[in-house]
Amino acid sequence: MEVSDSSSRILAGLLEARTGQQLTRSRRWRIETALSSILRERRIATLDELITTLVMGRDPALTAAVVEALLNNETYFFRDRNPFELLANEALPVLAEHRKASRRIRIWSAGCSTGQEAYSLAMLFANDPEKWRGWTIDILATDVSTSVIERARRGVYTQFEVQRGLGVQEMLRWFEECDDGWRTAAALRRQVRFQVHNVLDTPPVPGQFDIILCRNVLLYLCAEKRALAFDRLSSAMAPDAWLMLGAGETVIGQTERLTADTERRGLYKLASVAVPPVLPALRTATRGG
Repeated sequence: MEVSDSSSRILAGLLEARTGQQLTRSRRWRIETALSSILRERRIATLDELITTLVMGRDPALTAAVVEALLNNETYFFRDRNPFELLANEALPVLAEHRKASRRIRIWSAGCSTGQEAYSLAMLFANDPEKWRGWTIDILATDVSTSVIERARRGVYTQFEVQRGLGVQEMLRWFEECDDGWRTAAALRRQVRFQVHNVLDTPPVPGQFDIILCRNVLLYLCAEKRALAFDRLSSAMAPDAWLMLGAGETVIGQTERLTADTERRGLYKLASVAVPPVLPALRTATRGG
């Protein structure tokens, strides 16, 4: 299936109009693979025929399916590990002190894809039950794609997906084998709420999230929409909250509302807020939680 420049431009325009994400030239190699199953299921002979149907606008379900197929849903459990260690050893100890009166922590996983990041967060807390006993840990996970949110809610993954990022002991502790693969333990599923949401829209709960993870999402936005996304994300943060981005993303030169936390490399905070460093004794006591 050969993808012409005109077809690529039409698909790129459709994706950006519906989601805000760009289908850059470096990502257009995915088109053939992403759309092959749709052509096969719909018995559409060529990509040109598919484009014609999309342009006519008579099949909203097909349009939605094409848009979702073009989204990049790459993810896995404890992706890159270091960010989760940063949260466990640096951010959560501070929040435990700051929120000891309310005993509630709110986390937003924005662009959660099929849910592995959100369930990894739930595991961080579940691995230290005594420390978090009596706390309300509210994890909200969102994505622009309806299909991946439905998968995330089910919490069922293939053998390959479960083993990707998890050790054998973690897999056996937090998953049970089922007909379709491996299902996330009920205790983890109860801790995470999933909903369809675009990071460019008004945040689900303004001004209340303590930690927001938006990793490898802003890479696919143009500069204008990236600035809007930063405005949306910052408006969702509590005054002393943190934002975590992907390794290739930064707020520098992108927004004036956020700044790097010099005490905790890899985390960003509201520009007008100075969060005190973790006390050495507290950091030592909570490491490995």
